[in-house]
Amino acid sequence: MAIADERFIIGVDTHLMNKSSSSAKALQLLEEAGVDSVRDDAYWSTAEPRRGMLRIDPAWQAYLSKAQEHRLRPLLVLGYGNTYYGNYAKPRTPLVKEGFANYVSFVTRELADSVDFYEIWNEWDKENPVDPAFARDYSNLIEETAQRIRQQKKPVTILAGAVTSLGMDLGFADRLVEAGVLNHADGLSLHPYVHCRHEERHTPERWIAWLRWVDADLRALASRPVPLYLTEMGWPSNTGKCGLSEQTQAAYLARSFFLAQTLPDIKGLWWYDLFNDGNDINDPEQNFGLLKQDLTLKPSYLTLKAISPILHDYRYDAEKSRELDSTYLLRFAKGSEQALVAWTTGEPRLIRVEASSVQRGNVLLIDSGKPGKGLIDTGIAWDCNDSRCSAQVPIDEFPKIISLGSKPPLFAQ
Repeated sequence: MAIADERFIIGVDTHLMNKSSSSAKALQLLEEAGVDSVRDDAYWSTAEPRRGMLRIDPAWQAYLSKAQEHRLRPLLVLGYGNTYYGNYAKPRTPLVKEGFANYVSFVTRELADSVDFYEIWNEWDKENPVDPAFARDYSNLIEETAQRIRQQKKPVTILAGAVTSLGMDLGFADRLVEAGVLNHADGLSLHPYVHCRHEERHTPERWIAWLRWVDADLRALASRPVPLYLTEMGWPSNTGKCGLSEQTQAAYLARSFFLAQTLPDIKGLWWYDLFNDGNDINDPEQNFGLLKQDLTLKPSYLTLKAISPILHDYRYDAEKSRELDSTYLLRFAKGSEQALVAWTTGEPRLIRVEASSVQRGNVLLIDSGKPGKGLIDTGIAWDCNDSRCSAQVPIDEFPKIISLGSKPPLFAQ
């Protein structure tokens, strides 16, 4: 089994690998934003354009070498069917399964030096999330496919599931865990979208509450921790149904990435999507991007770039964190350095912040809502007495990353 990556993975879904146009500029922007991994599709129909003729598309090679150049670890989805095998049927019958197995062996062998993660099929559950036989066939496919992938020399992380929100709610993920899918795959991948749920359920805070429940349920079924990889997750910035403003999309991005770190089983989150898929501002599907189609940066891109160093370098401290009604005060540490990530889902308000040690000068913070400003001197002085310092700091819907200084060593003079 591949070694679990302990550093939280910041990922993005790109939809670039199957395009002939150059992906260089977009991948450079992702590297600059601190992204670790890119997810894309290794279509079976592209790898086997004629029955029995397997090949690697030159566009794949170009994309993967650019990804490596920009230190982005590729995650490829194996699947989507092939016209020569049951007219894009899922691999459930011997003939289709054999064709799929040959495609998997070929692709994973040819791309052995270029890929870090494989996800087996995409949203298998979408067609029928409730039929046990449907889940069982997928579990069997995982076992056979994982065996083939592990025959390659370079160890990779194998993900199973790509389970939709509906599949999570209707027990599809449960059935996979009960069938022992984690004996073959390194983790379960989930697509826990909530943007079209009832008003009160589609915030990052309701989303993480639901995921904590899902995680506890899966742990109980597996009798062990279940590594979760959120390989698609995002909020669209469209007008009308299910949509948010571009500003709120950025605030939700920051909050969902920080909240994901509060659940230790979540190993990474791949934001969906790199680009807006179109220019219709009313269509949710066309407005998930960090960038517009012409590479214009949306606020969500700039916010991700501002918070990625904290997501990478700091570790969440559950004991010192508080979630109070509408106020979220999450503590993070990097060695002895302490930071408070604070926001409110209600009206902007003042909070009292306590430093880790005696502070001189003013409160310093990064405002994820004003990402271009970097570390800001707020002009708010620390109020110190008897080696304790505190300050009143305003917060709003965008997480503020407040420096608390270094924790003093024990028994310091």
